[in-house]
Amino acid sequence: MLDPASIMADAGMPADPWQRDVLNSDARRMLLLCSRQSGKSTTCASLAVNQAIYDPGLVLLIAPAQRQSAELFRKVNEVYRALPNVPRIVQESAMRMELANGSRIIALPGTEGTIRGYSGAKTVIVDEASRVEDALFAAVRPMLATTNGRFVALTTPYGKRGWFYESWAFGEGWHRTQVTAHDCPRIDAGWLADEKRLIGDWQFRQEYLCEFVDTDEQFFSSELIEAAISHEVAPLWS
Repeated sequence: MLDPASIMADAGMPADPWQRDVLNSDARRMLLLCSRQSGKSTTCASLAVNQAIYDPGLVLLIAPAQRQSAELFRKVNEVYRALPNVPRIVQESAMRMELANGSRIIALPGTEGTIRGYSGAKTVIVDEASRVEDALFAAVRPMLATTNGRFVALTTPYGKRGWFYESWAFGEGWHRTQVTAHDCPRIDAGWLADEKRLIGDWQFRQEYLCEFVDTDEQFFSSELIEAAISHEVAPLWS
């Protein structure tokens, strides 16, 4: 498909510029750091559908809990059923869809033990990625080894910790996309002002401005902890 972003328009959801950029990107490793209600789940659902239709294979949807992966799968279903002239669905359940062209879209809870039975994925999409354990990231990567498949992680921030933060702040080879609430034309500025008053500055900065901020309960800031670490001092163990 020459313009993967058109899949959203065909489904009755014209893409924002950033969504078009993500859908048309050929990057194999993508980090989407996006505000709540910015459209990141719809974007990744459309990416999954595009993969399943035009490059048949296994597409995995992963999230920290089954409820979350099921919600992403529901969006996939909505996009798929809104499209004309798509391959027939030959098998379907609440967490799985198999198409006549051989594609499978499967939603899984994000635990290492759950996903290790799968291999040869064309695309792996991890929702709420900042809340997924580091061990899962290590377990997912080998699934893409034989397919040169795509790995997409979408999330809001969750403090300066975990594999997503490390990848976003320091990792190499990632295509990064950041979308704050102010970048989304469907979120009203007046509503955002009210939301900030209701939830407070710290949570607002995290959920809507996509900032990696320390929690209010944290005794030492991340900056102090990082400043106390020295690579010049030999460890006490070998």
